[in-house]
Amino acid sequence: MSLSSGRKNTGLERLRHATGRRWTACVAIVALGAMTVLTGCRPTLSRFGLAAVTDEPSPAAALTEAQANPVTAPSGTPPPRRDQPIGLPRLRDYQSIRELRDIYFDVGESAIRQVDVKILDANAAWLRANPRYVLLIEGHSDNQGATNRKKEFNVDLGDRRAQAAMNYLVGEGVDASRITLLSYGEERPQCTEDTERCRSRNRRAHFLVKQR
Repeated sequence: MSLSSGRKNTGLERLRHATGRRWTACVAIVALGAMTVLTGCRPTLSRFGLAAVTDEPSPAAALTEAQANPVTAPSGTPPPRRDQPIGLPRLRDYQSIRELRDIYFDVGESAIRQVDVKILDANAAWLRANPRYVLLIEGHSDNQGATNRKKEFNVDLGDRRAQAAMNYLVGEGVDASRITLLSYGEERPQCTEDTERCRSRNRRAHFLVKQR
């Protein structure tokens, strides 16, 4: 009696173990199948308005980041070049030299006098021989004038005198790009006495140079 009962109990335990293994295998198969189904459904989630979960940023996120962090030019890149205005020459850079002599004009005139032609010829020869120098021609006048706009008239007269001197030098082979003109009118007299002899010294074109 006891032997039969022992055999029965052993058989029941074996049956239980076999059944447990079968249930475990079934659960594993079902779980594996569910994972396969979910994996296979991932590409179709967008059909239902859902976005698949990925590690890559969306195009909208990339655009937002680009807008928040715009690409800038390197710090060493120079800004766009702008045209620089041309102002008065730096007068302290120019100096008078004994090789370039002044010329003088008649009252109210800007024509080159015959007596000054030799002076201009010598000035032109020196400038041709020294191309590393640039020239400033100052035009001056006396303080005479009968109109209410005497100063304006004398500034214009000084400009015409400087221009006349420049035209002569250019005609003698001096490059016009080397020459700058400036008129002072009556503002910088060489002589201040109230005599004709003094005033005649103020009606002049004055030459100054500097190295390039």
